[in-house]
Amino acid sequence: MRFAPGEVILSPVQPEAEGLFVVYRGTVRLEQDGQGVAWLEPGESFGYPSLLGQQPPSLTARAEGEAECLLLSKEAFRRLLEKPALALFFSARLAERLRLLQPAALSLPDLGQAAGEVALGVVWLEAGATVAQAARRMRDAGVSALLLQTPLGLAILTDRDLRNRVLAEELPPDTPALAVASAPARTLPARTPLYEALAFMEAQGIHHLPLLEGDKVVGLLTDRLFLRRWLQTPLALLRRLEQGQGDPSEYREQLYAIVRQMVAAGFSVPAITRQVSLLNDALTRSLLRRAEAHLGPPPCPYAWLVLGSEGRTEQALLTDQDNALAYQEPQARPYFQALARRVLEGLSQAGFPPCPGGHMADRWSYALPEWAARFRAWLEAPEGEALLEAQIFLDFRAVAGGLALEPLHGFLRRAANNRPFLTALARSALAFTPPLGFLGRIHWEEGQVNLKKGGIAAIVALARVYGLEAGSLARPTLERLRAAALARLIPKEEAEDLSEAFLFLSHLRLKHQLGALERDQPPSNRVAREALSPREQQMLRHVFLRIRQAQQALAARFRLPL
Repeated sequence: MRFAPGEVILSPVQPEAEGLFVVYRGTVRLEQDGQGVAWLEPGESFGYPSLLGQQPPSLTARAEGEAECLLLSKEAFRRLLEKPALALFFSARLAERLRLLQPAALSLPDLGQAAGEVALGVVWLEAGATVAQAARRMRDAGVSALLLQTPLGLAILTDRDLRNRVLAEELPPDTPALAVASAPARTLPARTPLYEALAFMEAQGIHHLPLLEGDKVVGLLTDRLFLRRWLQTPLALLRRLEQGQGDPSEYREQLYAIVRQMVAAGFSVPAITRQVSLLNDALTRSLLRRAEAHLGPPPCPYAWLVLGSEGRTEQALLTDQDNALAYQEPQARPYFQALARRVLEGLSQAGFPPCPGGHMADRWSYALPEWAARFRAWLEAPEGEALLEAQIFLDFRAVAGGLALEPLHGFLRRAANNRPFLTALARSALAFTPPLGFLGRIHWEEGQVNLKKGGIAAIVALARVYGLEAGSLARPTLERLRAAALARLIPKEEAEDLSEAFLFLSHLRLKHQLGALERDQPPSNRVAREALSPREQQMLRHVFLRIRQAQQALAARFRLPL
């Protein structure tokens, strides 16, 4: 169907759309109250909300210049809706469409979390039970290990014990379970980091590990095939770092190999960035231990801080160093200056280039009272350089040292009620404009688009404002958006759309950065148009449009021009 410039294709005055329209050539403008709200390009469809609701169209569809559309009749469209995947696609919001576009992502436990948080429940066996009773108990409970309490302590009986010590030895069914159980069972505290617990299991050659809170068993950790298969390489590197082994100059390639493996396996972006943050943290702690061994023990408690994407645990590939140091006593500055220089040198050797803006621990190294004064100044006068510094340091996260940072957290809490500061942050967040040009089309600069500047960074900045206003101390962007939705600062649907947009952009950037590394090119935030599929280009435009809508809502909330 051909339409002349300005011709109305759909209108709220008609009873229902006559079918599903798909733009074939040209552009179609969607209007509300005479104002253009969206522009559809070839491959995009319209009319389906009217068909789904069997009601008049809510928007006017008008040809922008000459346009051609394909028309799928109502009857044919409704037959398509009998397919669940298509029905879900046409009824879905942006967040759901982005989820459909991405392959099913594997989830990965956070190796830094307490082992007790991922442990299974415990199934007990009476001390006087036989192996036959134990086998039935395992079968009925669907478990591979049982615990027994004995006068000599905790014992464990596994399916391997039944196979190797009972069946293979042809023992009778009435053999006491305790005769083939392992005692005393090896245990660890439930608060032990998961990576330490898994490394302990590998070193001990065991597959089940009871976890304790005091003297009480509260869970059973198992080295399921999933964990053994996908965590073997990261665990080996993590263990070497924790033990102070290995050459920092080899770190970058080792880390990139792990990221490639996880991307190829289909892990989610948050799972990958958590893994990378855990390894980067371990590298930093290893370098700090080496520096302390050379300089002597620290004269007072301190905290090594990471900032920016590393502070938000959102770094996948190594970027510029962003770090700082806080310590308890002002007179300890010379020691910590020397400590910072040694650690920064090690990070450079590991592949972290220096920060062009100088936001590094050799320069940003202060006693806690001095840090408190700086945070206070940022909140009281958020302008110019002070506002830039505030945005960088608001994402701080301590990765080493025992210094309590509650005074700094207190300033973050007070930011929730500091309207001038939040307004300044909001104004700064609006500077990250999505690359959209005429008629809402993507503006390609020399055939490329920067995924970070107007996409990822824009969402990070929006989330930072809303997260602080919600009084949340969370650093990760997705957690800040969730906190904002819970505080009802933004609609739940907006938080979900922005979260999925953030994941989509992050996955797209990481995929193309890894491709650049494979071609021996430096990774970049820019992606070429021809490197994107038509579907990715289409969704990218919708993502940029959604970010612009969210920025319009932020501007209205803080009464700022856009």
